[in-house]
Amino acid sequence: MLFIIQLFVYVQSFLFGGDGSVAFMNEPSKSNEIRSEAELIFEPISNCIDRTAFMKAYAGVQKWNPCAEMIAIADFSKPSDQQRFYIIDLTTKEIVLQTWVAHGKNSGDNFVTQFSNKMSSHMSSKGFYLIEESFESPKHGTSLALDGLEKGINDKAREREIIMHAADYVSEEFIEDNGRCGRSYGCPALSKDDMKKALQLLKPGSLLYIHS
Repeated sequence: MLFIIQLFVYVQSFLFGGDGSVAFMNEPSKSNEIRSEAELIFEPISNCIDRTAFMKAYAGVQKWNPCAEMIAIADFSKPSDQQRFYIIDLTTKEIVLQTWVAHGKNSGDNFVTQFSNKMSSHMSSKGFYLIEESFESPKHGTSLALDGLEKGINDKAREREIIMHAADYVSEEFIEDNGRCGRSYGCPALSKDDMKKALQLLKPGSLLYIHS
């Protein structure tokens, strides 16, 4: 299944531009249909999530994996003391998890002010990621491997060891004591309890979108 998804992503690179727009075979009727589908999903969750973040995430689903049932969004336009991480069930049209998420320590304090795709930058990278297999990290426990899908923006995620993992510094208590969420070396880190939920919800082939 994962091979098929990766092949699909490869083929998509020839069909779409780097910003998610259709390079050719542009069908206005299809675009309107996708927009209508996005509106139907967004309407019941509109009081919880930013419209622009969701619409861009949904467009990415159509580009990278239209069969995906779940999309994870880390909205880094919001400060880290807000619950800015969402997992949305695209079938039931509901947010099944909303919680805090860490950004890279060199990307900013409470707000993200910069991104990087460079090695050892300790910054977050924006854009779309393919969520792959879970694995046991010696430092973080059960984690999710991430493949950056956007060349020059996040495609060094594997080399940088950017993963989704649990961290003690992501918690309501830490935020109350420090005025912000803790920060990672560039990974979208969740609390231990929420990471367990994410592992159940985000199967290989799901997508993560880091919004800026």
